[in-house]
Amino acid sequence: MKYLRSVIIGIAVFAMTTSLSGSAFAEMGHGAYKESDPNKGGIMKSNDKIESAAAYVLPTLPYADNALDPAISAKTISFHYGKHHKGYADNLNKLVAGTEFAGMPLEKIIAATAGKADKAAIFNNASQAWNHTFYWNSLTPKGGGEPPAALKQKIEASFGSVDACKKELAAAATAQFGSGWVWLVLDGGKLKVVKTSNADSPLTKGMKPLLTIDVWEHAYYLDYQNRRADYVTAVLDKLINWRFAAENLG
Repeated sequence: MKYLRSVIIGIAVFAMTTSLSGSAFAEMGHGAYKESDPNKGGIMKSNDKIESAAAYVLPTLPYADNALDPAISAKTISFHYGKHHKGYADNLNKLVAGTEFAGMPLEKIIAATAGKADKAAIFNNASQAWNHTFYWNSLTPKGGGEPPAALKQKIEASFGSVDACKKELAAAATAQFGSGWVWLVLDGGKLKVVKTSNADSPLTKGMKPLLTIDVWEHAYYLDYQNRRADYVTAVLDKLINWRFAAENLG
């Protein structure tokens, strides 16, 4: 099976080989993560999976914490990445310790626990760890603009135009009731916009995610308060990483 080309997210690494530097985590071994070149769209690539490990840790952000200013402030990044995202990884480590899920790739944990009430806490934290890393890579400094040619052609075939696609993403993001995510996905050869609640993702529905926008309040409240629509517009106009979506399209 061909995995997402751009990121294999949240794969566990050996804790004893992991070192921390400042607020960012060191590059992970075995080819599982590579720190991205910020001039190339913030994409981290891997085709490898690591099946056994001691702990799940955060991947390095693909840009500096102030790189998305003014659309998303460094203060928001510090809380969103440093507290919320890290919290999901920390919680997951506690929940899977001593279970069959310990050291399992996140995609496998998500598939094995989705829809199971007795595994809801594990699913929520694993899926949120996956979703957040996918979100960070869906953004890039000086983003927006025109998608790469192959992706643009696919968008036009599915939505009529890039603007129409952006409008559908914005409408779904603002219409999502409560916490959740909005995604551009490939489903049956066609691009679609879908929204998921809470920790859910297209991975549980057999769809291939290309990019996402986080619409949990912690993603935008420090900068926009209750103005979710303004946050979404800023993301789509200034930060959206079409290159990342094109890499995932294949």
